[in-house]
Amino acid sequence: MAQAVTDNRAMNRFELAVGSQTAFANYRRDGQTLVISYVEAPPSLRGTGAAGRLMEGVVETARTEGLKIIPLCSYAALWIRRNRHDDLLA
Repeated sequence: MAQAVTDNRAMNRFELAVGSQTAFANYRRDGQTLVISYVEAPPSLRGTGAAGRLMEGVVETARTEGLKIIPLCSYAALWIRRNRHDDLLA
């Protein structure tokens, strides 16, 4: 079963729970722009694809809500470009 990415608006971060661990992407909304400042996966989730699945959820949310993305985090910027979502970049 695929895990769902959730938008924890109280903490301004997208989250992906995997077992007892959580990968997250800190963000700030600025009008129609989503500024991704930091993406983090716990050490036990690194190399499992969790951060990529998290970014898929972030991109899906941006598309659904008609948002553009400013990735300040180098991982987020690289992931967006490698996965050909350049059209979402602000």
